[in-house]
Amino acid sequence: MSFIEKLDNSQPNFEPETEKEALLDQIKEFVWETIKVVVFSLVIIIPVRYFLIQPFYVKGASMEPNYFDHEYLVIDEISYRLGEIERGDVVVFKYPNDPSQYFIKRVIGLPAETLKIQDGKIHITNAAHPEGFILDENHYLPNIYTQGQDEITLGTAEYFVLGDNRASSLDSRVFGSISRSAIVGRTWLRGWPINRAQVFKTPAYQN
Repeated sequence: MSFIEKLDNSQPNFEPETEKEALLDQIKEFVWETIKVVVFSLVIIIPVRYFLIQPFYVKGASMEPNYFDHEYLVIDEISYRLGEIERGDVVVFKYPNDPSQYFIKRVIGLPAETLKIQDGKIHITNAAHPEGFILDENHYLPNIYTQGQDEITLGTAEYFVLGDNRASSLDSRVFGSISRSAIVGRTWLRGWPINRAQVFKTPAYQN
């Protein structure tokens, strides 16, 4: 027997890994990768869902002709933590008389302003306009007539909200002003129906 043959015979005899062991290793690797994907997804999705944006389902006709029943919206929750609520923003808020319900309305009056509804028009007085002005909403509500006779001076953290369907809306004309703390966020995106998909912007007023 040659030296090489003797050397080869002296090596340990390792058994190859069985198919069962290989399969178990593949399963373990798959489970571990799945766990990592799920954990990573939750780290992203949960903060986005609960702190940045959330879906909202429109019920009723109070915001027609700009928002219709059964439309799906995405609500931006982060902007108001960084910036101010603006006139014309369409917001989702907790109904003052039942916080378990969520309403959608348009912000018309801002903190410390005095609003007067008379003859179908909205008259606003504030520090920048001590003589007051008539709010012009014709660019998103042509030929609008706001029903009611009302006058209110808002507190430092209060807002006056109205539905776009002024003839059929439960809003600040009925339940009064809403507090900033009740506002969840502003409408950001309409996702459904597809033919009405839209990213919303705050209206620009001439006043």
